[in-house]
Amino acid sequence: MANLYDFTGRVALITGGARGIGASCVERLRAGGARVATFDRDPAGTDGVLELQGDVTRSGDVDAAVARTEAELGPVDVLVCCAGVSGDSLRTVDVSDGEWERVMAINAGGVFHANRAVVAGMSERGYGRIVNVASIAGKEGNPMALPYSASKAAVIALTKSVGKDVAGTGVLVNCIAPAVIETPMLGDITDEHVEYMVARIPLGRMGTADEVSALICWLASEDMSFSTGACFDISGGRATY
Repeated sequence: MANLYDFTGRVALITGGARGIGASCVERLRAGGARVATFDRDPAGTDGVLELQGDVTRSGDVDAAVARTEAELGPVDVLVCCAGVSGDSLRTVDVSDGEWERVMAINAGGVFHANRAVVAGMSERGYGRIVNVASIAGKEGNPMALPYSASKAAVIALTKSVGKDVAGTGVLVNCIAPAVIETPMLGDITDEHVEYMVARIPLGRMGTADEVSALICWLASEDMSFSTGACFDISGGRATY
């Protein structure tokens, strides 16, 4: 863990922090001195972390998580939105209403709920860093992944909008667009789908959660001071814009 940033005195809330990219973010933020809370449907049981259980699709759950974080750890300085699902690997004609609504509610709705829950307080205090996890699929659209691709495109647009809404307040809002990353989420999709994604990465491999969390933690730090509403590529060369 070579690139640590100073989060001393900062409070961070990570949705989807129990595993994968979120768990790696928890480790890096804590190593940098942050007090960390996670919000997840299935907490991991990590010592030294305020673990909050709930569902990002329910705004009341998210609001309650922010309130409890602030009551027990202090005002939220950093929000990282990692909670998400890949959705089922389906052709467009086979995507049910329920599958579309489920993926959009978690991946896009959950990010909206969390961003909305923290921006007012961050703006009033004059400081905040928000990092939303989108995907290269949100830029290019992957076959067999209509709801996922659409939901991640929504995260990119949401990030741009929120970033402009709070520009000048001291709150910076950015997102990242990873290619396929080796996390437990891959267990939800077919080998064919994974092979399609890896074949389009010039570096010829999947990324790791630690590689992604390194970028997230820079975006969440005070060192990042002149970007908002942006989408940062971490795709092994796949992204073309």
